[in-house]
Amino acid sequence: MSTPLEDYALLSDMHTGPLVSRDGSIDWLCLPRFDSPAVFCALLGGPDDGRWWLAVVDGEVESWRYEPDTFVLETVWRGPTGRAKVLDFLTPADENVDLVRLVECLEGQVEVEHDLRIRFDYALATPWFRRIEDTADGRGRMTSLAGPDALLLTGPCLHVVDDDDDEGAADTSRGGPAPRLVGTFPLRAGEQVAWDLAWHPSWTDHPAPVDAEQVLAQTRAFWRDWAAGAETHTHHTDVVRRSLLVLRALTHARTGGIVAAPTTSLPEELGGVRNWDYRYTWLRDAALTIEVMVDHGFTDGARLWRDWLLRAVAGDIHNLRIMYGLGGERRLDEKELDHLAGYEGSRPVRIGNGAAEQYQTDVPGEVMLALARLRDHGVAEDEYSWGLQRNLLRYCEANYDRKDHGIWEMRGDLHYFTHGRVMMWAAFNEGVRAVEEHGLEGDADHWRQLRDRLREEILRRGFDERRGTFTQTYDNDEVDASLLQIPHTGFLPYDDERMLGTVAAIEEDLRDEHGLLHRYRTGAGLDGLEGGESPFLICCFWLVEQYACSGRVEEARALMDQLVGYGSELDLFAEEYDPGAGRLIGNYPQAFSHLGLIRADDSLTRAEQRAS
Repeated sequence: MSTPLEDYALLSDMHTGPLVSRDGSIDWLCLPRFDSPAVFCALLGGPDDGRWWLAVVDGEVESWRYEPDTFVLETVWRGPTGRAKVLDFLTPADENVDLVRLVECLEGQVEVEHDLRIRFDYALATPWFRRIEDTADGRGRMTSLAGPDALLLTGPCLHVVDDDDDEGAADTSRGGPAPRLVGTFPLRAGEQVAWDLAWHPSWTDHPAPVDAEQVLAQTRAFWRDWAAGAETHTHHTDVVRRSLLVLRALTHARTGGIVAAPTTSLPEELGGVRNWDYRYTWLRDAALTIEVMVDHGFTDGARLWRDWLLRAVAGDIHNLRIMYGLGGERRLDEKELDHLAGYEGSRPVRIGNGAAEQYQTDVPGEVMLALARLRDHGVAEDEYSWGLQRNLLRYCEANYDRKDHGIWEMRGDLHYFTHGRVMMWAAFNEGVRAVEEHGLEGDADHWRQLRDRLREEILRRGFDERRGTFTQTYDNDEVDASLLQIPHTGFLPYDDERMLGTVAAIEEDLRDEHGLLHRYRTGAGLDGLEGGESPFLICCFWLVEQYACSGRVEEARALMDQLVGYGSELDLFAEEYDPGAGRLIGNYPQAFSHLGLIRADDSLTRAEQRAS
C-alpha cells in the first residue's frame, strides 16, 4: 500500500513543494519549480523512482510536527539507545533551491541511516555522480547531474552503490542499474550533523555550502514574520492559520502564480483513472485564494497575483485560458508517464493538463470577484488592472451565448452550466459596482443590461420550478455542489427560498451516509469519464458556509468539526476524503480545500457572533 497522504508533510520555499513522509522519506520533489520535472517520484511509484530516506536505525517516530507558524518539520525519533531530532526544511531564497536535513542527538546515542536515490525527469534520467571536494569543516561534496539539472549534496559523505535491495530492484528497463547513495552515521548526545541538497543548472558553478543553523534561523524568521500579519479570530484558529500558511506556501515567490496543489496524478478514486496534474495556476483557484487572503489582512500577495494575471493574459484577452504555468506559460500539453506504477496503482500518471484548452464560463466572474474584493479593501486600481477587467467584460460579452465545460472540467459534451452563467452575471455586476461605487470609467448601463438579461435567463432556464431547485445545466434536472456558490456572488441571499430548495436537493442527491458531498452524480455520465470519485472537501466546506449563513448554525458547527477532523496530524487537507477507507484522496495539499476551510470557518464564526 502507498503511504497514506495524511502521513506526508509539505515543505516549501515558495518555489517548490516536496512531500516528506512520517517515516522520514522525501518521496516527491520537483526542481526548481512546483511544475518542473520531479527528481523524487516514489510517491507515484516505488523507492527506485527517487526518494531520500533518513531515519534512526531500528527507531520509531515519537513525535512529528511543524515548528509553530513555519514549514520547518520536526521529527523526534526514539532508537534502542537514544533519541534524536530531525529538522527538514527548504531555505527561502530567490536563486538556488536548498533542501536541508539537520539531525541532533538529544540523549544517549543513535545511528542515522540514509538511502538517497536521485532520478531526474520523473525517474527517466539516471544521474552521473562525482565527488568534487571536501569542505574546510570536514564535510564532503558530491554532485549528481543529468541534462539541464544538477544536485549538489553537502555533508558527511554518502557512498554510491548499485546493488539491489529488499524494497525494489534497479530498473534495468531504463538503462541499467540505478545507483543510490547510502550511509550510516553515529551520533552522541549533543552532537548534530546536517546535509544540504542544492539544485542548480548543470552548466553553472557549484553553489556555496550553507550554514545549516544560520539558514534555519532565516527560515523560521521568514515564515513567522509573514504569519504575524494573519488576522485570525475564528472557530478553529490554529487550523485556519495553517491553511493560510499553506496558501502562501503554494504561491511562487518570484512570479506570484499560485499552484492548485504541488502534486500530480494523486487519484480521485484509489485505482481509478481520474488522475490530474494540479501544479499550475488556475485563474479560479487563484482568485478564490486571493479573496480569503485579502479578508485576513494579506494584500501584498494579492497585488503580486494581480501583476501575474496582467502578464499572463497580456493583450490576448480573446484567447483567455483557464490555467497557466507558474510563469504564465500557455502550453500545458497533457502526457502520460507509462513507466510509473501510480499511487496505489492508479494509472495513468499524467503531466500537463488537457483542461487548459477548455472554455469555462465562470472563470472571468471568479477573477472579477477577487479583484473587486481587493478594491473593496482599499487597494487602488491602476490603468492596467482596471483595463484588464474591462477587457474581461468584453470577453464575457463576446462569449455570451457560448456553452462550456463547467467548473469541474467535464470532458464530455458542452452545456450551459447554471453555476457558470451565475458567475458571468457576477462579472457584469462587479463592473457595474466598480463604476457606481468606486467611480471607475466604464459603460455601466450596457453592463447592467447584460447582467439583468442573464438574471432573467438563469431564473427561467436554470431553475426547476417543479422541484424548487437550481439545476446543474439548463438541459438536465441534476444538481451540482457548485450551485452552493450562488449566494457568494450576490445573485441571491443564502436564505432565499430558491437557495433553500437547492440545498435540500443537494442534500438528497449528493450527500452520502457520512454527511459528505460529492461534486455531482458521476453516474449521470455528463463528465465523459470512467469510474467515480470520493466526496470533495471544498464542496463540504461550501455546505458549512451555506448552513452558517442561513441560520443552521448548529449543523454548520457539527459539520465543520467533522471536516476538520479529516485533516492530517499537521492540519493538511487533500482534494477529497474517502470515509470508507478513512483516507485523504486526491492531490495534496490542495489549495481549494484549504481556502474552502478558511471561508467556512469565517462564516461560522460570524454566525456564532450574531447568535451570541
